[in-house]
Amino acid sequence: MRVHPYLAIILLAVAGFGIASPAGAMQTDDEVELDAPSLILTGVAFDVAVEGAGEASALTLRIGDESHPLQPGSNRGRLQASDLRVPSSGSETITVIDGNGAVLAETTSRVLPGWISILPPVLAIAIALAFKRVVPALFFGVFVGAVLAVELSLSGILHGLLDTMQVYVLKALADEGHASIILFSLMIGGMVGIISKNGGTLGIVDRITTYASDSRRGQVVTGLLGLGIFFDDYANTLVVGNTMRPVTDKLRISREKLAYIVDSTAAPVACLAFVTTWIGYEVGIVGTAVANIEGLTMSAYAIFLNSILYSFYPLLALYFVFVVANSKRDFGPMARAERRARETGQVLAAGANVDEAAGKGEELSPKDGAPRYAFNAIIPVVVLVVTVLGGLYYTGLSAVSSPETATLSEIIGEADSYKALMWGSLLGVLVAAVLSVGQRILTLEETVEAWYAGLKSMLFAMIILVLAWALSEITVVLHTAEYLTSILGDWLPAGAVPAVVFLLAAATAFATGSSWGTMGILMPLVVPLTWAVLAANGMNEPTHYHILYSSVSCVLAGSVWGDHCSPISDTTILSSMASGCDHIDHVRTQLPYAMSVGLVALLVGTLPAGFGMPWWVGLLIGMAILSVLLRVFGEEVDIADPEIEPAHVA
Repeated sequence: MRVHPYLAIILLAVAGFGIASPAGAMQTDDEVELDAPSLILTGVAFDVAVEGAGEASALTLRIGDESHPLQPGSNRGRLQASDLRVPSSGSETITVIDGNGAVLAETTSRVLPGWISILPPVLAIAIALAFKRVVPALFFGVFVGAVLAVELSLSGILHGLLDTMQVYVLKALADEGHASIILFSLMIGGMVGIISKNGGTLGIVDRITTYASDSRRGQVVTGLLGLGIFFDDYANTLVVGNTMRPVTDKLRISREKLAYIVDSTAAPVACLAFVTTWIGYEVGIVGTAVANIEGLTMSAYAIFLNSILYSFYPLLALYFVFVVANSKRDFGPMARAERRARETGQVLAAGANVDEAAGKGEELSPKDGAPRYAFNAIIPVVVLVVTVLGGLYYTGLSAVSSPETATLSEIIGEADSYKALMWGSLLGVLVAAVLSVGQRILTLEETVEAWYAGLKSMLFAMIILVLAWALSEITVVLHTAEYLTSILGDWLPAGAVPAVVFLLAAATAFATGSSWGTMGILMPLVVPLTWAVLAANGMNEPTHYHILYSSVSCVLAGSVWGDHCSPISDTTILSSMASGCDHIDHVRTQLPYAMSVGLVALLVGTLPAGFGMPWWVGLLIGMAILSVLLRVFGEEVDIADPEIEPAHVA
């Protein structure tokens, strides 16, 4: 077969990009291995490790013209140098030299200005807000980050474009936890499809509407359901959003308001309750950080329990949801959305970008003649919830070292939440199918079709979710969190540490779109940083432990605040999807509420509490300020007549 000459040139070029050594590739002899980052940010600390090099006293690490000592590492035969910094951008040669001046290992790392690390998420957020299209925005952010991770050149652009899909999107899909979330979300969608087709969802609508007789009560009921499913934010978002959407549509509550209530109850309650998948994750990373601190003997779970009192943003966010729901008042874009829904019945804005299956729901409308039995929806949801809780207990009990003496918190802390969620979603689907076929409401074929229709309603959101994960991975490669941490400096007074941590966590979660990722990155840094500041000021004693508790809570609270404000947050995306709301409309209408609560939490709660004000004083003052804020700036929205059907739902 003949190959066209130009095609051959292109193929050779692409092949060259694929096999070329990346910047920072190690060049070592047969014994010594030099482990250094291929990408370094100016002024941001990094570590270098050397394997198989013998005694540290005989070796020197040279970066440019500077020499640094090597210290014994945690593993035998491993040497390391920590807290290294490069002052200027360009490229830097890192060399290991023995006592005779011979080069044992050498590598070259690219050095970029620190501000470049925040460029991909900032561009993604700006494009999403400007064009109201989140998929191109996320893809462009991943693409820009992939190019920066390679090099700014023509070949780097092509290499980065290919890496966008082949490296970062693939890695997001290949992650076992991510795949579990995708499967769980698809199965939840399938279950919702079945219980919608068999009339069960409308049965719930009929039952709930007996109390949710108007738009005010409908919002309160939605918030209460959000509190009820406390154990996991993903399960909360998907179950509450999909279950309450037909109810809120009938009551002419805007999809924007539904998405806000769902989003602003899911993560806050999950990070406050004593037994949740969030807490197991957080206690685990707090425990790792505490284990390396001399003089701090408290258990990780004890630190968490004490930190709940200082979680001002989650507490005030939950309070504000119910104040807004019960007040008949809204402000900003939300007020306009609610007035549109009440007056015209249009629960979605004109031109809203909602997946047809998730929005209009024609494929998910009940089968003609299907009975409206609420138990056909309630039983599968209960099975889902009970199975997830049982799965958390079972997997946690199997993992703890001493099951006989383990507390419930310790068991949940060791639980495999992904496994429990997948078990619950599978059994929920099977129970919904058995109820539908067993009562002869649907045939087996119709049940499968309804399951598939519900699954399709999740596909668009899953695309966004995967791209958001890929962008989060880009921020890890570019050391975005490390840069944000480095700009703090050493000037912090001890009382201001929690407030700065809160802002840093919010900025990181906003830029990366991942509260869990933010916690995983910042918690190991924040705990020792806070302890070091306390020790430097002679305050590392129980009297001042409130600063430590507040700092730990602020990693979590700031992450949730950043998530609520970010258009690339996974939970924000899921809230839009489950509520059948245009994603950008959800972010735009929720942002004023989240910003208001966040600023009040920071200025009235976190900052004064760091300097000794009792936590309950800040909480009460914050509640009062938010109530007055809504009263002064909120516009009254009439209660809708539920007898008038919505004129537009997709």
